[in-house]
Amino acid sequence: MIVIKVLLLCVGFALLIKGADWFVDGCAGIANKFGIPQIVIGLTIVAMGTSAPETAVSITAALKNNAGISVGNAIGSNILNILIILGITSLIIPLRLKNTTLKYEIPFMLIISITLIVMGSIDNYISRPEGIILWILFIGYLTYLFFLSKNNKADVTNETKESTWKLLAFAVLGVITIVLGSNISVNAATAIAKKIGISERIIGLTIVALGTSLPELVTSITAAKGGNDDIAIGNIIGSNIFNILFVIGTSSIIIPIKFQQTFILDGMVSVLAGASLLLLTLKHKQLNRLGGIILLSEYTVYLTYLICDK
Repeated sequence: MIVIKVLLLCVGFALLIKGADWFVDGCAGIANKFGIPQIVIGLTIVAMGTSAPETAVSITAALKNNAGISVGNAIGSNILNILIILGITSLIIPLRLKNTTLKYEIPFMLIISITLIVMGSIDNYISRPEGIILWILFIGYLTYLFFLSKNNKADVTNETKESTWKLLAFAVLGVITIVLGSNISVNAATAIAKKIGISERIIGLTIVALGTSLPELVTSITAAKGGNDDIAIGNIIGSNIFNILFVIGTSSIIIPIKFQQTFILDGMVSVLAGASLLLLTLKHKQLNRLGGIILLSEYTVYLTYLICDK
């Protein structure tokens, strides 16, 4: 019954919101307790945690010899992360960016996005050796984060009274709740859409695509509203880097990935999204509401093209 599906949708969103609260509070508390810069927490723990749906879908697809889904899922999520999630988040509250994010992390994200397109364009495959290259870049990225954390160690304060184990439990419980809420929301929304006659193509391009990015969306909004801008931004940039280097890298090591011609356009859109983010924030080191509107407008154009291109 559609009423039950609507109730499940509400339950899913409630789990997402509560899970995001626990996750952000736990991660912010850990950062504060150990003097780790929040941007590092955002680029690592939060990014990897909220990328759990994409990781599960992509690696499972590779294990089932359907690795092409890995590329589409990862690139599609990267586009959504910037154009939709940062777009919506910045409409609610402007986001401030660190110098390191503008100088290193966003450019690195653009470089590896272009690298992926070049790799796939050469022979229409992401091969195992290329997957190993992506993994080497991933290890290099983790090394950069280690030194970033070491060289920019934050001051430890006494504001966080909870024990480390309690904070860690909050973070783990939060990400589990987020993933559970995401799955319930997507399944319920898909069932409702089918019931009212929306085509499966539109459902795939909207509900399912946004569904795997719901963890990033709710986490970024929750972090931004709580004044944790570094976690909000780091979550998205880190997720995009993680999706390419770890998710696609791991999938292509399991089995070479067919790189369809359509992925070239999608990859270029993801590069354009990253470049837009950089240009919109370079001057004032902030993504304001106007910037959010521009990002959302870009996604509207892209979605319109996808719907019309049959």
